Amino acid sequence: MADISIIGAGSWGIALAVLLHKNGHQVTVWSAIEAEIKMLQKEHEHKDKLPGVRLPEDMVFTTDLEQAVKGAEVMVLAVPSPYTRSTSHSMASLVEEGQVIVNVAKGIEEKTLLTLSQIIEEEIPQANVAVLSGPSHAEEVGRGIPTTIVVGAKDKETAEYLQNIFMNEVFRVYISPDVLGIELGAALKNVVALAAGIADGLGYGDNTKAALITRGITEIARLGVAMGGKFETFCGLTGIGDLIVTCASMHSRNRRAGILIGQGYTMKQAMDEVKMVVEGVYSAKAAMGLAKQYDVQLPIIEQVNAVLFEGQLADEAVKNLMLRDKKIENPLLPW
Repeated sequence: MADISIIGAGSWGIALAVLLHKNGHQVTVWSAIEAEIKMLQKEHEHKDKLPGVRLPEDMVFTTDLEQAVKGAEVMVLAVPSPYTRSTSHSMASLVEEGQVIVNVAKGIEEKTLLTLSQIIEEEIPQANVAVLSGPSHAEEVGRGIPTTIVVGAKDKETAEYLQNIFMNEVFRVYISPDVLGIELGAALKNVVALAAGIADGLGYGDNTKAALITRGITEIARLGVAMGGKFETFCGLTGIGDLIVTCASMHSRNRRAGILIGQGYTMKQAMDEVKMVVEGVYSAKAAMGLAKQYDVQLPIIEQVNAVLFEGQLADEAVKNLMLRDKKIENPLLPW
């Protein structure tokens, strides 16, 4: 049994708290929002974010960050990506040398173009930082529906330790050394899921979505490999696997926001309607910054940015994609 703290009480944090408690660990959940913690202490259910998932009576809920960090063998950092830096900064003086932090949020910081684990390492250099990602909607994990994910870490020992912490009969955990590739796949698929949602909102069909998923993973892998990620990672659970589920499921806040945008909502109106952080909106500009830095073409992500931030009409964005210059699908294949 390990002492584990969940830093962030959103749907994903709560789902992992339930999973880890079922695995026999002592779990503490932290949130900066006092009303949220009081609700969890009283109801033992997050009625807003994960209704119907009962939380054990012996699970600890607190707004005291020191209580959550001190002595924890593993900290699961589950705050939305825009708050990763500020939360890490607040934790920094409390974290001991070698304490394990597992980032489970998905995104790229717009100003610095850093991945979330890079932000954590910058703010908390003494921590042992790992990541957990894959096709894993909180709504299903919280209900114990079989899910398969990947833990990424710089050393195999940490990866195997976390594999043992998280894995059970409904939560299969693979391990990988490609932390960068895992994080890039996780962040960029949210932008492509916005595109898939926009296509749904416009009333397009399965053919359109299949095209967006297929060409979307090509863009993600193109940039990821240019940055040093491994091609095999983008063919796996945190690449094509996570992209498929995020583009196809109504659990996906990115797809839901995209549907609203396709129906004529502005980006802000869509985010307000979804009532959760739409990570793809925050990663979209960063992705274009990285594309420029690494001289990589990302046509789908470029059009998503145009719709989100430049007033481009959604149907015009689709026409722009369809009428691009003629291409060979895979230039590496010989005739």
